[in-house]
Amino acid sequence: MKKKKILVIEDNLEMRENIAEILELANYSAITAEDGKKGVATAKSQLPDLIICDIMMPELDGYGVLHILGKDPSTLAIPFIFLTAKSESVDVRKGMGMGADDYITKPFEEMDLLDAVEMRLKKSEALKTGAGRNINGIQGFIATASGQVVEQVIKNHRTKHYSLKEHIFREDDSPVYLYFLNKGKIKTFKMNEDGKEYITSLYNAGDFFGYSALLEHANYAESAQVIDDAEVLLIPKEDFFHLMNSNTEVIGNFIKLLADNIHQKEEQLIELAYSSVRKRVANALVQVYEKYNTENREEFTISLGREDLASIVGTATETVIRALSEFKQDGYIESKGRDIHVLDINALRNYRF
Repeated sequence: MKKKKILVIEDNLEMRENIAEILELANYSAITAEDGKKGVATAKSQLPDLIICDIMMPELDGYGVLHILGKDPSTLAIPFIFLTAKSESVDVRKGMGMGADDYITKPFEEMDLLDAVEMRLKKSEALKTGAGRNINGIQGFIATASGQVVEQVIKNHRTKHYSLKEHIFREDDSPVYLYFLNKGKIKTFKMNEDGKEYITSLYNAGDFFGYSALLEHANYAESAQVIDDAEVLLIPKEDFFHLMNSNTEVIGNFIKLLADNIHQKEEQLIELAYSSVRKRVANALVQVYEKYNTENREEFTISLGREDLASIVGTATETVIRALSEFKQDGYIESKGRDIHVLDINALRNYRF
Protein backbone atom coordinates (compact mmCIF):
# COMPACT_ATOMS: atom_id res chain seq x y z
CA MET A 1 0.00 0.00 0.00
CA LYS A 2 1.37 3.40 -0.98
CA LYS A 3 2.45 5.55 1.96
CA LYS A 4 0.63 8.83 2.56
CA LYS A 5 2.91 11.80 1.85
CA ILE A 6 3.00 14.55 4.49
CA LEU A 7 4.73 17.91 4.08
CA VAL A 8 6.16 19.49 7.24
CA ILE A 9 6.85 23.24 6.99
CA GLU A 10 8.78 24.33 10.08
CA ASP A 11 11.72 26.76 10.46
CA ASN A 12 13.11 25.14 13.62
CA LEU A 13 15.48 22.35 12.52
CA GLU A 14 15.11 20.23 15.66
CA MET A 15 11.31 20.46 15.62
CA ARG A 16 11.16 19.78 11.86
CA GLU A 17 13.33 16.67 12.11
CA ASN A 18 11.46 15.45 15.20
CA ILE A 19 8.07 15.67 13.47
CA ALA A 20 9.43 13.98 10.34
CA GLU A 21 10.85 11.14 12.43
CA ILE A 22 7.54 10.59 14.25
CA LEU A 23 5.70 10.45 10.92
CA GLU A 24 8.21 8.07 9.34
CA LEU A 25 7.98 5.72 12.34
CA ALA A 26 4.18 5.75 11.89
CA ASN A 27 4.65 4.58 8.28
CA TYR A 28 4.05 7.93 6.59
CA SER A 29 6.37 9.46 3.99
CA ALA A 30 7.61 12.80 5.35
CA ILE A 31 8.97 15.66 3.24
CA THR A 32 10.14 18.92 4.79
CA ALA A 33 10.60 22.61 4.06
CA GLU A 34 12.43 25.13 6.25
CA ASP A 35 10.33 28.22 5.53
CA GLY A 36 7.02 29.32 4.05
CA LYS A 37 8.25 30.13 0.55
CA LYS A 38 9.98 26.78 0.15
CA GLY A 39 6.93 25.11 1.66
CA VAL A 40 4.63 26.61 -0.98
CA ALA A 41 6.97 25.51 -3.78
CA THR A 42 7.24 21.99 -2.34
CA ALA A 43 3.48 21.70 -1.89
CA LYS A 44 2.86 22.65 -5.52
CA SER A 45 5.52 20.31 -6.90
CA GLN A 46 4.93 17.32 -4.59
CA LEU A 47 1.16 17.61 -3.96
CA PRO A 48 1.26 15.94 -0.53
CA ASP A 49 -1.71 14.21 1.07
CA LEU A 50 -1.52 16.53 4.09
CA ILE A 51 0.42 19.62 5.24
CA ILE A 52 1.63 20.43 8.77
CA CYS A 53 2.73 24.05 8.92
CA ASP A 54 4.14 26.30 11.63
CA ILE A 55 2.52 29.73 11.95
CA MET A 56 5.47 31.92 12.96
CA MET A 57 8.19 31.63 10.28
CA PRO A 58 10.57 33.97 8.42
CA GLU A 59 10.08 34.82 4.73
CA LEU A 60 6.41 33.78 4.71
CA ASP A 61 4.34 32.84 7.77
CA GLY A 62 1.84 30.01 7.99
CA TYR A 63 -1.12 32.26 7.27
CA GLY A 64 0.54 33.34 4.03
CA VAL A 65 1.23 29.72 3.07
CA LEU A 66 -2.42 28.76 3.62
CA HIS A 67 -3.63 31.81 1.67
CA ILE A 68 -1.43 31.06 -1.37
CA LEU A 69 -2.23 27.35 -1.46
CA GLY A 70 -5.92 28.14 -1.06
CA LYS A 71 -5.83 30.14 -4.31
CA ASP A 72 -4.39 27.25 -6.33
CA PRO A 73 -6.94 24.57 -7.45
CA SER A 74 -4.20 21.89 -7.36
CA THR A 75 -3.49 22.46 -3.63
CA LEU A 76 -6.80 23.89 -2.44
CA ALA A 77 -8.19 20.60 -1.11
CA ILE A 78 -5.03 19.38 0.67
CA PRO A 79 -5.79 19.03 4.42
CA PHE A 80 -3.89 21.71 6.37
CA ILE A 81 -2.88 21.52 10.05
CA PHE A 82 -1.39 24.53 11.81
CA LEU A 83 1.46 24.02 14.26
CA THR A 84 1.86 26.85 16.74
CA ALA A 85 3.52 27.71 20.03
CA LYS A 86 0.70 30.14 20.70
CA SER A 87 -2.41 28.83 22.38
CA GLU A 88 -4.37 32.08 22.40
CA SER A 89 -7.86 31.67 20.95
CA VAL A 90 -7.38 34.59 18.56
CA ASP A 91 -4.62 32.72 16.68
CA VAL A 92 -6.71 29.56 16.52
CA ARG A 93 -9.77 31.45 15.25
CA LYS A 94 -7.73 33.26 12.59
CA GLY A 95 -6.23 30.04 11.26
CA MET A 96 -9.50 28.10 11.24
CA GLY A 97 -11.31 31.07 9.72
CA MET A 98 -8.85 31.06 6.83
CA GLY A 99 -9.64 27.41 6.09
CA ALA A 100 -7.20 25.39 8.20
CA ASP A 101 -8.55 21.96 9.10
CA ASP A 102 -6.96 21.58 12.53
CA TYR A 103 -4.23 22.95 14.79
CA ILE A 104 -1.67 21.50 17.20
CA THR A 105 -0.12 23.53 20.00
CA LYS A 106 3.57 23.09 20.82
CA PRO A 107 4.76 21.28 22.87
CA PHE A 108 2.66 18.25 21.96
CA GLU A 109 2.56 14.51 22.60
CA GLU A 110 3.38 12.13 19.74
CA MET A 111 -0.10 10.60 19.82
CA ASP A 112 -1.75 14.04 19.63
CA LEU A 113 0.10 14.65 16.38
CA LEU A 114 -0.63 11.22 14.92
CA ASP A 115 -4.31 11.32 15.94
CA ALA A 116 -4.78 14.69 14.22
CA VAL A 117 -3.03 13.44 11.07
CA GLU A 118 -5.04 10.22 10.92
CA MET A 119 -8.37 11.99 11.43
CA ARG A 120 -7.75 14.58 8.70
CA LEU A 121 -6.55 11.94 6.23
CA LYS A 122 -9.64 9.80 6.85
CA LYS A 123 -11.98 12.74 6.29
CA SER A 124 -10.10 13.74 3.14
CA GLU A 125 -10.35 10.19 1.81
CA ALA A 126 -14.10 10.20 2.45
CA LEU A 127 -14.41 13.23 0.19
CA LYS A 128 -12.32 11.70 -2.58
CA THR A 129 -14.38 8.52 -2.67
CA GLY A 130 -17.65 10.43 -2.71
CA ALA A 131 -18.65 8.99 0.69
CA GLY A 132 -21.37 6.76 -0.75
CA ARG A 133 -24.00 7.07 -3.44
CA ASN A 134 -27.15 7.69 -1.38
CA ILE A 135 -28.51 10.13 1.20
CA ASN A 136 -26.49 8.48 3.97
CA GLY A 137 -23.47 8.98 1.76
CA ILE A 138 -24.14 12.67 1.17
CA GLN A 139 -24.48 13.14 4.92
CA GLY A 140 -21.07 11.48 5.28
CA PHE A 141 -19.71 13.81 2.60
CA ILE A 142 -21.11 16.84 4.40
CA ALA A 143 -19.85 15.55 7.74
CA THR A 144 -16.25 16.21 6.69
CA ALA A 145 -16.95 19.87 7.40
CA SER A 146 -17.44 21.44 10.82
CA GLY A 147 -20.01 20.03 13.24
CA GLN A 148 -22.53 22.88 13.63
CA VAL A 149 -22.63 23.52 9.89
CA VAL A 150 -23.18 19.82 9.26
CA GLU A 151 -26.09 19.64 11.65
CA GLN A 152 -27.72 22.65 10.05
CA VAL A 153 -27.32 21.34 6.49
CA ILE A 154 -28.68 17.88 7.30
CA LYS A 155 -31.52 19.33 9.38
CA ASN A 156 -32.58 21.77 6.65
CA HIS A 157 -32.45 19.42 3.68
CA ARG A 158 -35.59 17.86 2.27
CA THR A 159 -36.15 15.03 -0.16
CA LYS A 160 -38.48 15.41 -3.12
CA HIS A 161 -39.80 12.79 -5.54
CA TYR A 162 -40.00 13.62 -9.26
CA SER A 163 -41.86 11.64 -11.94
CA LEU A 164 -40.76 10.74 -15.47
CA LYS A 165 -40.35 13.85 -17.70
CA GLU A 166 -40.93 16.23 -14.78
CA HIS A 167 -38.65 19.29 -14.78
CA ILE A 168 -36.48 19.99 -11.74
CA PHE A 169 -35.37 23.37 -13.04
CA ARG A 170 -35.48 25.18 -16.37
CA GLU A 171 -32.97 27.23 -18.32
CA ASP A 172 -32.77 30.83 -17.02
CA ASP A 173 -34.34 29.92 -13.65
CA SER A 174 -32.58 31.39 -10.64
CA PRO A 175 -30.87 28.67 -8.55
CA VAL A 176 -32.30 27.97 -5.12
CA TYR A 177 -30.82 24.57 -4.22
CA LEU A 178 -27.84 22.31 -4.62
CA TYR A 179 -29.27 18.98 -5.83
CA PHE A 180 -28.11 15.46 -4.96
CA LEU A 181 -29.66 12.55 -6.85
CA ASN A 182 -30.42 9.73 -4.42
CA LYS A 183 -32.39 7.50 -6.84
CA GLY A 184 -33.30 7.59 -10.52
CA LYS A 185 -31.83 9.29 -13.58
CA ILE A 186 -31.68 12.93 -14.66
CA LYS A 187 -30.68 14.68 -17.87
CA THR A 188 -29.68 18.29 -18.38
CA PHE A 189 -30.23 19.83 -21.79
CA LYS A 190 -30.32 23.02 -23.84
CA MET A 191 -32.79 24.02 -26.57
CA ASN A 192 -31.73 25.73 -29.78
CA GLU A 193 -33.71 28.42 -31.62
CA ASP A 194 -35.60 25.77 -33.57
CA GLY A 195 -36.72 24.04 -30.39
CA LYS A 196 -34.37 21.07 -30.81
CA GLU A 197 -32.99 19.56 -27.64
CA TYR A 198 -29.31 18.79 -26.99
CA ILE A 199 -28.46 16.77 -23.86
CA THR A 200 -25.46 18.24 -22.06
CA SER A 201 -25.10 15.72 -19.19
CA LEU A 202 -26.59 12.59 -17.67
CA TYR A 203 -26.80 11.99 -13.93
CA ASN A 204 -27.16 8.82 -11.91
CA ALA A 205 -27.77 8.06 -8.23
CA GLY A 206 -24.93 9.56 -6.22
CA ASP A 207 -24.39 12.61 -8.44
CA PHE A 208 -24.61 16.30 -7.60
CA PHE A 209 -26.14 18.58 -10.20
CA GLY A 210 -27.14 22.22 -10.53
CA TYR A 211 -24.00 23.46 -8.77
CA SER A 212 -22.43 25.33 -11.70
CA ALA A 213 -25.02 28.12 -11.57
CA LEU A 214 -24.62 28.39 -7.80
CA LEU A 215 -20.85 28.71 -8.02
CA GLU A 216 -21.07 31.21 -10.88
CA HIS A 217 -23.85 33.24 -9.17
CA ALA A 218 -25.81 33.02 -12.42
CA ASN A 219 -29.11 31.64 -13.71
CA TYR A 220 -29.22 28.09 -15.00
CA ALA A 221 -27.68 27.71 -18.47
CA GLU A 222 -29.60 24.45 -19.04
CA SER A 223 -32.72 22.60 -17.95
CA ALA A 224 -32.92 19.46 -15.80
CA GLN A 225 -35.54 16.78 -16.45
CA VAL A 226 -36.27 13.30 -15.08
CA ILE A 227 -35.70 10.32 -17.38
CA ASP A 228 -36.36 7.70 -14.68
CA ASP A 229 -38.47 8.41 -11.57
CA ALA A 230 -36.16 10.25 -9.20
CA GLU A 231 -35.63 10.97 -5.51
CA VAL A 232 -33.66 14.18 -5.05
CA LEU A 233 -32.07 15.74 -1.98
CA LEU A 234 -32.51 19.54 -1.94
CA ILE A 235 -29.86 21.52 -0.04
CA PRO A 236 -30.68 25.25 0.29
CA LYS A 237 -28.08 27.41 -1.41
CA GLU A 238 -27.46 29.39 1.78
CA ASP A 239 -26.44 26.18 3.56
CA PHE A 240 -24.30 25.18 0.58
CA PHE A 241 -22.38 28.48 0.66
CA HIS A 242 -22.03 28.26 4.45
CA LEU A 243 -20.58 24.79 4.00
CA MET A 244 -18.23 25.96 1.25
CA ASN A 245 -16.97 28.87 3.33
CA SER A 246 -16.32 26.66 6.34
CA ASN A 247 -14.26 23.92 4.70
CA THR A 248 -11.64 24.06 1.94
CA GLU A 249 -11.95 20.33 1.20
CA VAL A 250 -15.56 20.80 0.10
CA ILE A 251 -14.55 23.71 -2.16
CA GLY A 252 -11.82 21.60 -3.74
CA ASN A 253 -14.21 18.74 -4.35
CA PHE A 254 -16.65 20.94 -6.26
CA ILE A 255 -13.82 22.53 -8.27
CA LYS A 256 -12.88 19.01 -9.38
CA LEU A 257 -16.49 18.34 -10.38
CA LEU A 258 -16.54 21.56 -12.42
CA ALA A 259 -13.24 20.67 -14.10
CA ASP A 260 -14.58 17.22 -15.03
CA ASN A 261 -17.72 18.81 -16.53
CA ILE A 262 -15.65 21.27 -18.60
CA HIS A 263 -13.47 18.43 -19.89
CA GLN A 264 -16.55 16.39 -20.83
CA LYS A 265 -18.11 19.30 -22.73
CA GLU A 266 -14.84 19.96 -24.60
CA GLU A 267 -14.81 16.34 -25.74
CA GLN A 268 -18.45 16.63 -26.86
CA LEU A 269 -17.64 19.70 -28.98
CA ILE A 270 -14.66 17.98 -30.62
CA GLU A 271 -16.80 14.93 -31.35
CA LEU A 272 -19.57 17.04 -32.92
CA ALA A 273 -17.02 18.73 -35.15
CA TYR A 274 -14.99 15.76 -36.34
CA SER A 275 -16.78 12.43 -35.77
CA SER A 276 -19.25 10.75 -38.12
CA VAL A 277 -22.86 10.35 -36.98
CA ARG A 278 -22.46 6.58 -36.50
CA LYS A 279 -19.32 7.12 -34.44
CA ARG A 280 -21.20 9.64 -32.30
CA VAL A 281 -24.07 7.18 -31.79
CA ALA A 282 -21.56 4.50 -30.74
CA ASN A 283 -19.90 6.95 -28.34
CA ALA A 284 -23.28 7.97 -26.91
CA LEU A 285 -24.11 4.32 -26.20
CA VAL A 286 -20.73 3.92 -24.50
CA GLN A 287 -21.33 7.10 -22.46
CA VAL A 288 -24.73 5.91 -21.21
CA TYR A 289 -23.42 2.36 -20.63
CA GLU A 290 -20.53 3.62 -18.48
CA LYS A 291 -22.73 6.10 -16.60
CA TYR A 292 -25.49 3.71 -15.60
CA ASN A 293 -23.76 0.31 -15.54
CA THR A 294 -22.63 0.76 -11.95
CA GLU A 295 -22.05 -2.99 -11.45
CA ASN A 296 -19.66 -3.15 -14.46
CA ARG A 297 -21.48 -6.01 -16.18
CA GLU A 298 -20.21 -6.89 -19.66
CA GLU A 299 -23.74 -7.08 -21.03
CA PHE A 300 -26.05 -4.29 -19.93
CA THR A 301 -29.48 -2.99 -20.93
CA ILE A 302 -29.84 0.74 -21.55
CA SER A 303 -33.39 2.04 -21.07
CA LEU A 304 -33.42 5.30 -22.99
CA GLY A 305 -35.79 6.75 -25.54
CA ARG A 306 -34.51 7.20 -29.09
CA GLU A 307 -35.30 10.91 -28.85
CA ASP A 308 -33.05 11.25 -25.80
CA LEU A 309 -30.28 9.30 -27.52
CA ALA A 310 -30.60 11.60 -30.55
CA SER A 311 -30.36 14.60 -28.21
CA ILE A 312 -27.05 13.29 -26.84
CA VAL A 313 -25.70 12.70 -30.34
CA GLY A 314 -27.00 15.99 -31.73
CA THR A 315 -28.83 14.55 -34.73
CA ALA A 316 -32.28 13.48 -35.93
CA THR A 317 -34.07 10.57 -34.26
CA GLU A 318 -34.38 8.78 -37.62
CA THR A 319 -30.60 8.89 -38.08
CA VAL A 320 -30.07 7.30 -34.66
CA ILE A 321 -32.59 4.56 -35.46
CA ARG A 322 -30.70 3.73 -38.70
CA ALA A 323 -27.38 3.57 -36.85
CA LEU A 324 -28.87 1.31 -34.18
CA SER A 325 -30.21 -1.02 -36.88
CA GLU A 326 -26.71 -1.34 -38.32
CA PHE A 327 -25.21 -2.02 -34.87
CA LYS A 328 -27.88 -4.67 -34.35
CA GLN A 329 -26.97 -6.35 -37.66
CA ASP A 330 -23.30 -6.28 -36.64
CA GLY A 331 -24.13 -8.03 -33.36
CA TYR A 332 -23.13 -5.14 -31.11
CA ILE A 333 -26.61 -4.64 -29.59
CA GLU A 334 -30.13 -5.99 -29.37
CA SER A 335 -33.13 -3.70 -29.02
CA LYS A 336 -36.74 -3.90 -27.93
CA GLY A 337 -38.87 -0.82 -27.33
CA ARG A 338 -36.89 1.69 -25.25
CA ASP A 339 -34.40 -0.98 -24.19
CA ILE A 340 -31.01 -1.33 -25.91
CA HIS A 341 -29.13 -4.43 -24.75
CA VAL A 342 -25.39 -3.94 -25.21
CA LEU A 343 -23.71 -7.18 -26.28
CA ASP A 344 -20.24 -5.96 -27.30
CA ILE A 345 -19.21 -2.73 -25.56
CA ASN A 346 -15.62 -3.00 -26.83
CA ALA A 347 -16.81 -3.00 -30.44
CA LEU A 348 -18.74 0.21 -29.76
CA ARG A 349 -15.74 1.78 -27.99
CA ASN A 350 -13.49 0.98 -30.93
CA TYR A 351 -15.99 1.90 -33.68
CA ARG A 352 -14.16 3.93 -36.36
CA PHE A 353 -16.61 4.75 -39.17
